[in-house]
Amino acid sequence: MQTVPLAPTLARAVRRLTEAGVSSPRFDAEELAAFVLGVPRSRLLLADGFDRDRAARFDELVGERARRVPLQHLTGVAGFRHLELAVGPGVFVPRPETELLAGWGIAEASRLNGPVVVDLCSGSGAIALAIANECPAATVYGVEREEMALAWARRNAESRAAAGDRPVTLVHGDATAPDVLAALDGTVDVVVTNPPYVPDGSTVSPEVADHDPAAALWGGPDGLDVVRRLLTRAAALLKPGGVIGIEHADVQGESLPALVRRHAAFEDAVDHRDLADRPRYTTARRRKLAG
Repeated sequence: MQTVPLAPTLARAVRRLTEAGVSSPRFDAEELAAFVLGVPRSRLLLADGFDRDRAARFDELVGERARRVPLQHLTGVAGFRHLELAVGPGVFVPRPETELLAGWGIAEASRLNGPVVVDLCSGSGAIALAIANECPAATVYGVEREEMALAWARRNAESRAAAGDRPVTLVHGDATAPDVLAALDGTVDVVVTNPPYVPDGSTVSPEVADHDPAAALWGGPDGLDVVRRLLTRAAALLKPGGVIGIEHADVQGESLPALVRRHAAFEDAVDHRDLADRPRYTTARRRKLAG
């Protein structure tokens, strides 16, 4: 069977994606080629090329990516720490920078004996499932309001449980509501959250604007409307001395820690930077009871 050579086909795809304004054209072209060929990207250069059907499929996917459909929607998966998560329309695609918040949560939970961890605004379940994967002693809960996102999280949770990870309990509800996980009030060791925090009116990429669910993005005029309500819920959930980690936009490196410091329930608020040295998430500790 005649094959379509890999190198020139990839080169054309990279040019097409570059012209379309895709931020990582070579990576995305190689990921799509590896997906079509059914090989890891690390072994792509060992492939002989495409047959005609796969070449046509690759061209179709490159066209979709050039129209700024997210890469993860085209392949159906998003890598997150040691996991591959199923994603698609209706759920926020987990970002690499969120791995840092997950790593913080894992480190905090791993210091404890049988910790209880709650992931508020869980989305695809990325943070909750990463903690369950890397800290098997933890009892982990995730809360998600949007039904489509919750369906993706449940799919991912079932997959990870089948792979041997400790099951994560997923709850359908508003993460800011006082009755959500109310039975856990005062018993939780670690709360993590990647909430909607984009300030209204911000410019975002077409992948985000057109494909990420609005409910996972917009956080009011300063981006902190949801966070304000989450702090109250987290304060009730956490035991004295328990900790919270909150992801935020890089423009909130001062405003979000200041918000946490003004909340009477929290102390020791510290902001953390990502690998590009941008403000990325804030952590704090639940105050211990007086006396």
